[in-house]
Amino acid sequence: MTDVIHAKPDRPQQRARYHADQSVKPGMLDFAVNVRQGGPPDWLLERLAARLRELGQYPTADDHGAAVSTVAARHAIPPDNVLLLAGGAEAFALLPALNPRLAALIAPSFTEPEAVLTTAGIAIQHVVLPRPFDLQAARVPDDADLVVIGNPTNPTGVLHSREAVLGLRRSGRVLVVDEAFADAVPGEPESLAGLGLPDVIVVRSLTKTWSLAGLRVGYALGDPAVLACLSARRPHWPLGTLQLEAITACCAPGAVAAASAEAERLAQIRLEMSAALTSLGLDVVDGRAPFLLVGVPDAELVRMYLHDNGIAVRRCDTFVGLGDNYLRVAVRDDWQLLHAALAHALRDVVV
Repeated sequence: MTDVIHAKPDRPQQRARYHADQSVKPGMLDFAVNVRQGGPPDWLLERLAARLRELGQYPTADDHGAAVSTVAARHAIPPDNVLLLAGGAEAFALLPALNPRLAALIAPSFTEPEAVLTTAGIAIQHVVLPRPFDLQAARVPDDADLVVIGNPTNPTGVLHSREAVLGLRRSGRVLVVDEAFADAVPGEPESLAGLGLPDVIVVRSLTKTWSLAGLRVGYALGDPAVLACLSARRPHWPLGTLQLEAITACCAPGAVAAASAEAERLAQIRLEMSAALTSLGLDVVDGRAPFLLVGVPDAELVRMYLHDNGIAVRRCDTFVGLGDNYLRVAVRDDWQLLHAALAHALRDVVV
């Protein structure tokens, strides 16, 4: 059974707002942040650079229309079902506009919805899934009129079935599905992006796959009336020219095919990396995301050992529902370096 945890008003906001980049120093091997290794591809940088001389002008309706149309075509939905975002996280910043009475947050999960909703004075409850983080056992309060879930979930990496996610729907409830890492799952088998359900908002990010965290690009898919409510108080130009260009570029058929191929490659690396970390006696959660949640004895001590040796990993005690014995590590080509450092830490540091 799941546990329903009422949010504590005194939970430190800095914990909910802690992000992996805070643990990364210049020159470190970054296994903390789940962003494409090596930066944006050259073709994308060249396309963005070609628009730099236009920054003295306001973004045009044509730029916005092209981005919306490309996203709509990518998911085979009408353009009215698309809301462009300054990063997927902006969707959570807009949620208070829905005026929910009670928001249920499936945990462990990305903490930004908690930070935004509690700041807005909206009542929240965390529905904590114990290992193996199976959604089938979730006990969501019947009176929750907003439910937020990640799929695949950050930080567990667990990919819930489409049927299980749809099982959270209720009359009078809006279901928000954070699919920030869905394009890193080969074939996106459990995505709700193209279903066009009136009570479901799907949030997508382009910052992870395309290494555009500094540009902030994403979008939401949902019912036009719900999206209009979300965006009612946004400024007239919520996204800039480069953001619109990036969305158009990254959602074009060629880019989608490239992302799919990269997802297949990362999936193979994840299997190899998971097996190697398991061989060290570590408790690796079975996930489908471009990162791994790893149970580690004396996790904070190990994390500091890695930090002192130039390797950054994500602490997990800031996530509701996880204790201090987990670390999250990104799937990277050079995972053998992390494996070797962890072997040394387990031998020399852990008592």
